[in-house]
This record gives sequence, C-alpha cells and structure tokens, in this order.
Amino acid sequence: MSGHSKWSTIKRKKGAIDAKRGKVFTRLIKEITVAARTGGGDPDGNPRLRAAITTAKTENMPKDNIARAIKKGTGEIEGEVYEEILYEGYGPGGVAVLVECMTDNRNRTVADIRHYFSKSSGNLGESGCVAWMFEKKGVIQVDKSSYSEEELMDLALEAGADDVVEEENEYQIVTEPDDFEAVRGALEAEGVEFVDASVSMIPKNTVEVTEEKPARGLLKLLESLEDHDDVQNVHSNFDIDDALMEQIS
Repeated sequence: MSGHSKWSTIKRKKGAIDAKRGKVFTRLIKEITVAARTGGGDPDGNPRLRAAITTAKTENMPKDNIARAIKKGTGEIEGEVYEEILYEGYGPGGVAVLVECMTDNRNRTVADIRHYFSKSSGNLGESGCVAWMFEKKGVIQVDKSSYSEEELMDLALEAGADDVVEEENEYQIVTEPDDFEAVRGALEAEGVEFVDASVSMIPKNTVEVTEEKPARGLLKLLESLEDHDDVQNVHSNFDIDDALMEQIS
C-alpha cells in the first residue's frame, strides 16, 4: 500500500491549492457527467454515479452543480463529451505510473502527457505496459488517533471490508470495488470519519527510490500530471524513505 499512501499524503497537502484553482470541482463534474452518460442518471441504479455524488457532497459541491452535471451526462442539456483514457508509463527510477484522463481532445492530452514524461526523463509506454502491476481496490483512510486497530478492524470487517492496513499516520480499510459504497455507508452510519475514501489503483509491489535526483524528478512528474486539466487521477508504485521525502519536500 506504500505507493498509494505516500502519494495520497502528498496530494492532501496540495489539496488547498487545488481547491483554490477549482480543480476539485472540475474533476468531480467530469466524473459525474461521464458516470451519468455511461450508467444513467439515477444514482440508485448507478453505483459509479452514486459514489461520485457522495464525493461531491463531501467536497461541498452545490446541489445545482451536481444536478447540472447529471443532466449533461444524460443529454438533457448540452455539454462536452468526454472520452476516458488511461495512459501508462515509467517515471524516474523505473517507477510505474498510471494516468486516468477525461478529455474532449485526445490529441492535445496525449501530447501534453508525453511531454511531461519526457521532460522528467521518463517514458510514456504502450497500453498494458504497467497496468498489470496494479489492482483496483476501494481504500478508506482513517486517522490513527481516532481508533485502535482492533476497534477499527472489528467495524471494518463487520461492514464487509477485506482488510485494515496500518500506515504511519493512518489506517487504510481495503475493500473490493463493488463493496466500496456499502462499506463506506456502513462505516459512516457508525460515525467513522474518513481522511479520504475512493476506489483507486493499488500497486501490487513498490519500487524504492533512494536517490535525491530521481526522487525529485518523480515527484515533479506526478505533480505536473495532477495539475493538468484533463487528468482525473494519478497512480504510482514508488516508495521513498521518509527522511528523503522530507529532504526534497
């Protein structure tokens, strides 16, 4: 889980900046629109849409914005047509990188993504080159100061989770993607507060980056990708020692 945990922590620290830039709402609107287009506008019968709406409410998105995004997806009002694309490649240090995009201009997006990889001495690869190194899981992060491991384990397993993994500052409750919404809802009903909750691509194994130059280049690549308007999510399998992380942060 280390690659997921490290990057999640970095992203949370950047969260305030991203929110000011409007990126959080933009990404959520895209997700709601595409979810409604592919699975219909009724959240009760569309788990992906239901999850997107829940996340949007957590981010305090106005109801009107959510409703408008759904209507764009169902075609009730005009809106952009977004294409979902997964880009794969290697960053500095041989680290695998997955980039989930939603775009209305594939040529523009791939040119930008390729530029970021090249600039960081990485390589944008062919489809399937690194995706096999990851598996899709629901991950719910809970602050360690809030619960004991035993208490949270009991709550999580009772709710239908697969496992609870202890990290430095948090517990990560792991679920199958199809069980994510049910587990999140059950834990919310028990009053559990989340640091973060999402379905993500979790690395099966991690690559340790021990030198400063590739570590800096990798984080610059990941941050550049995250800042791109067409990028929804970035996943990687790196592990950087905490001391080196502090040195380069």
